[in-house]
Amino acid sequence: MHIFGSPRQLVTLRGDMEQLNGKCAFVTGGASGIGLGIARVLVDAGLRVMIADIRKDHLETALALFESLGKSRSVVAMELDVTDREGFARAADEAYEKLGAVHVLVSNAGVGIAGPVATATFDDWDWGLDVNLGGAVNAVCTFLPRMIAQRQGGHIVTTSSLSAITPSPRNATIYATAKAALMAMTEAMRDELADHRIGVSVLLPGPFKTNIREAGRYRQPRYRSRSGYRAEEERLATREDAPEWSDPLDAGRMVLDAIRANQLYVITHGEYRGWAEVKFEGILAAYPPPKDPDRARAMGRTRTVKPA
Repeated sequence: MHIFGSPRQLVTLRGDMEQLNGKCAFVTGGASGIGLGIARVLVDAGLRVMIADIRKDHLETALALFESLGKSRSVVAMELDVTDREGFARAADEAYEKLGAVHVLVSNAGVGIAGPVATATFDDWDWGLDVNLGGAVNAVCTFLPRMIAQRQGGHIVTTSSLSAITPSPRNATIYATAKAALMAMTEAMRDELADHRIGVSVLLPGPFKTNIREAGRYRQPRYRSRSGYRAEEERLATREDAPEWSDPLDAGRMVLDAIRANQLYVITHGEYRGWAEVKFEGILAAYPPPKDPDRARAMGRTRTVKPA
């Protein structure tokens, strides 16, 4: 045994969610963009879904969409600021009251914070980390004990970003910091939660057509007074989606497949593989030769052990 955990965390573990029809899901940031794409695909797969979102206008639009699709009976909605832990507790109470259980937890809510790290303030760091990372922590702390107590298995999906793997874009230090932490959090939970028949997946999306660019306009007041990114947020809010960016439904379909297969990594855009290769080649090249080759070989063999 070694101090850095088991490579079992990174191999395919047997899932418990092949049959999803009739199960229930809770999706944060579920009223637009990738969150809505995931919610729509889950509903089509037979799940009942609660979508939670900080924006009331997005919730109203999403509910109208489900109504037009004839799926309104499968969806409930509520306003939620993912940085509000008391609000999360109320959301969980309402989810269990209306759905009866939560088998799939999707921590998707996020903000597209961007700007030079040299002008970032504590308000900027706190907002970016509290929403993008803290929101997922709050979701896990709130829902995981209940999911374990159900004894019905389950799955947790966390939306990270390709910024967690590839060299991060310029002016994305805060965003990339949170997204990398989300990937590490999901990897670390995998082996532990397998004992409870709860699988995990980390969604690592590239460019999608979403409203994340508008997040700065809805920054909570407590994170706004001393922000160094006001000008950048105004510019970002006017950015248009590129025609080649992907449809959020595509991400939803990939997430559904990952839940069924208990697939750890969900990477949406193969075009960025070369960037990851450059990064990982650099990491591997930085490893010194092992001091104990026999131990290194033994550790290496554990990577080929078949899942239980």
